[in-house]
Amino acid sequence: MKPTIELNETNFDREVLQSNQPVVVDFWAEWCGPCKMLAPALDELARDLQGQSVVAKVNVDEQSALATRFNIQSIPTLLYFSGGELRDQTIGVVSKKTIAAKLGALRSQSAASQPAQSVF
Repeated sequence: MKPTIELNETNFDREVLQSNQPVVVDFWAEWCGPCKMLAPALDELARDLQGQSVVAKVNVDEQSALATRFNIQSIPTLLYFSGGELRDQTIGVVSKKTIAAKLGALRSQSAASQPAQSVF
């Protein structure tokens, strides 16, 4: 089983915008060398952060409407979502550590905005 989720117009809103976890979406293409360089780091993060964050991918050649929807001009582009909203982005190859830090910040923000649960 692949650790990342393949997105299309049918499942994008459900998997990304309605997710209760932070989501990083990789906009990529098969012919893109830098995209291929980034892929192993994203696969590792998907396994490492399973249950904490979601790592998803959009092939811009197959899902051009999604690329247009988010005004993707260059690939790889990573979009970071939390609470159904676009919160951050990176363009080009970035380190696994950078991606993990951005997802961690989104998890922290999300946890801080959750109401405290009563123990009574």
